[in-house]
Amino acid sequence: MPADRRDNGALDRTNLQLLAELQADARLSQAELGRRVGLSAPAVAERLTRLERDEVITGYRAEVSPAALGYAFGAVLRIRPAPRQIPKVADVARETPEVVECHRVTGEDCFWMKLHVRSVGHLEQVIDRFTPYGQTTTSIIQSSPVPRRGVALGD
Repeated sequence: MPADRRDNGALDRTNLQLLAELQADARLSQAELGRRVGLSAPAVAERLTRLERDEVITGYRAEVSPAALGYAFGAVLRIRPAPRQIPKVADVARETPEVVECHRVTGEDCFWMKLHVRSVGHLEQVIDRFTPYGQTTTSIIQSSPVPRRGVALGD
């Protein structure tokens, strides 16, 4: 985060407490947030509006269990695009609902993606969407010792 956001008070101690509480439970009411950080609900609403406007808070979402929806496992797909295929790989990733994360990265592979699929056959179908545009490497996720978590808010 830019230093100027901390310097101008946008990320003072109270805002950092609000962010920590929201990262732990985004469903907290403004009244409950206020109780936890020592502000009134209207003061919390004003701070949250400012944090959203400044794009410090970029969204609120529910975490859904892929297994509960029939996705048997997750996988990581890395792609080394063929020449001039980087934009096409990004387009295919955006159009593929099984891709839940896609990052353009440095190194030999240009893209790192996380997928959820129902079976090995389903994984093969997803991989086949990308193979015309480059070389793929796939790894099946066995476990996640560090599940998705919020951004560290300390100095």
